[in-house]
Amino acid sequence: MSDHVRERHTSIGRAARIAVGAAIALAATMSVAGLTPASAATPAPSTASASASASATTQPTGILGAPTLVAHTAAGDVGYREVGTGSPILLITGYGASMDSWSPSFVDALAAHHRVVVFDNAGVGATAPVSPPTSISAMAEQTSALIHTLRLHRPAVLGWSMGGMIGQALAVRHPAQVSHLILAATQAGTGASLPISPAAGAALNSPDPAVVLSVLFPADQSAAARSYGESLLRYPHYYAASAATKADQSAAIGQWMAGQDPAGREVHRIHVPTLVTDGASDELDPAANSELLRDSVRTAKLVLYPDAGHAFLFQDAASFVPTVDAFIHRSR
Repeated sequence: MSDHVRERHTSIGRAARIAVGAAIALAATMSVAGLTPASAATPAPSTASASASASATTQPTGILGAPTLVAHTAAGDVGYREVGTGSPILLITGYGASMDSWSPSFVDALAAHHRVVVFDNAGVGATAPVSPPTSISAMAEQTSALIHTLRLHRPAVLGWSMGGMIGQALAVRHPAQVSHLILAATQAGTGASLPISPAAGAALNSPDPAVVLSVLFPADQSAAARSYGESLLRYPHYYAASAATKADQSAAIGQWMAGQDPAGREVHRIHVPTLVTDGASDELDPAANSELLRDSVRTAKLVLYPDAGHAFLFQDAASFVPTVDAFIHRSR
């Protein structure tokens, strides 16, 4: 194995303890809300007992079975996992999220045709924080360093929510590192995007996972919300960003949306094939913002999914994943 990469077999200190608590809280709240997880929510086994219990059970496959690795990049350590073979696609997750926020079935569907790499943004899990103040461009620089260290050779980049902002900044600052850009439920950094409504923002930050799910999916898509919530509980040690990291991310998002991040004001320079996507009923990112983003990026095409919200890519994965595959294939 390269000196730049090593496998993590143990918990990641405080982040791991937060992970276990978050998973238990999520399971309990989902149960109260009628969102019963597919497997019982119990504390993660200790490191000492994990190997013994693993030998007696079937090992998970796909992204659930992928080990967490650490890439030693020029911008600090970055925790990541990968699965699948084929042309590379890098998934950049959003505000407050970790690698465990990607639906396993969604990642595995992409992995049927791609080498999929997921990773934690700055200050999450095993990933080092960036030098303060945290900004979208600084997180894009760390992402660029990961691409270089893993020798991904111009991957397609799919960014969800804040991850889409990072993807835009990456394409502006390092265009030679990106082959295709898929922007999911995200905003341009020109200063002209409609703001996130206070009610939707408060729901996203709620300690009640059922409230969080309610702002990610339309009210009539409870089955999709339930499926997504249950899918996250399949990760052995579900975790998310700390409160301090979320505060840093929130400030970076605010700076981006206000047009104060230099890369955000230069999205017109993006020249790689770009697909802008969102749910037509996204409460966190009104559809008008997707239209603005399409118009801001000269190469962009827009696809909106009806009766879907901020988490449309999981709700409509059956059509979204083939759309991504076709977009990458047609644009080669």
